[in-house]
Amino acid sequence: MSWRSRRLSTRLMVAQILVIAVGGITLIMSAVLVAPKLFHEHLAQMVSATPEIQRHAEEAFASSFAISLGLATLASLITAGLISWFLVRRISHPVEDLADAAEAVAAGSFDVSVPDAQFSSELNRLSQSFERMAARLARTDATRTRLMADLAHEVRTPLATLAAYIDGLEDDVLPAEPATWQTMRHQVGRLQRLSVDLRDTAAAEEHALAISLEPLDAGLLARDAVRAAAPGYATKGVALSLDQLGGPAPIMGDPQRIQQVLANLLENALRHTPPQRLVQVAVETDNATVQILVRDEGDGIARTDLEAIFERLHRGDPARVADEDAGSGLGLTIARAIIAEHDGTLVAHSNGPGTGSLFTVALPRNALLI
Repeated sequence: MSWRSRRLSTRLMVAQILVIAVGGITLIMSAVLVAPKLFHEHLAQMVSATPEIQRHAEEAFASSFAISLGLATLASLITAGLISWFLVRRISHPVEDLADAAEAVAAGSFDVSVPDAQFSSELNRLSQSFERMAARLARTDATRTRLMADLAHEVRTPLATLAAYIDGLEDDVLPAEPATWQTMRHQVGRLQRLSVDLRDTAAAEEHALAISLEPLDAGLLARDAVRAAAPGYATKGVALSLDQLGGPAPIMGDPQRIQQVLANLLENALRHTPPQRLVQVAVETDNATVQILVRDEGDGIARTDLEAIFERLHRGDPARVADEDAGSGLGLTIARAIIAEHDGTLVAHSNGPGTGSLFTVALPRNALLI
């Protein structure tokens, strides 16, 4: 085994032994070279000391000094060795546990547990940070697996429709008429929308969304969003109204991103609201926040799903997945991420299925623009 491949505990112990050995040798040499000479000089200064007395005294000193130095050196070496062994074990064991956990994570096993390293705050912090990292990797891996499965499911429906229409055209089963091409374009549009939403979702999770803040009036943004959504609402027969309470609603935000959020909320409300019902948009302000509320008289949301609807590719009703008007399942995820980048919140409220829903966007009020 080469020196580079030796265990940490071995290398630490060898280093401690070298330090102890150097210290012991230095002590012995210093004592041997200095102490007898000093004793002889002091003894020579004694007027009554005869040569015979001096010789016996020096022999006695040398004997007692050698015994004392030997015993002290042995005790020091044993004590230093035990302390070094204890320190090496306390340092090397947490590092070995971390190395084992790292190997497990590298092999794809994220369910690891690293014992707390109580020897020092630095090692303890390292252990806790590693456990948090492993837990986050586990969540990321589970989310990635679920995303791939959900994505495959989302792509399968439009691809199957396109394949069926292409086969029908080739076999002259379907006529090459405008309705056929319109259906195929619609499926291609669904795939394009899904790809764009996936890109935005990935950027949002990496906090890489392009956000350019500027002074805005939330009331004007809500008005523009309602105007843009009005034709779709009219086509379905759903009423859409805007209520702005109070004066200006000043915020700092990215106009395109805020419009994207409002468009997602209005599209979601339209998708889940039957004809002859109402969707209301309201803008409210207080001393600290500006709120944009989108209330519908649609399907409603189960209370257990009020947070789940913001997860990627979540669908409250599985039967709607194959619906041509169904969204990508990413709109609310992207909307919440955008609002979070503006230091705001997006929450949903509903009393249950059939009672309608309320989505509330809360953004910090810009007091400098009042």
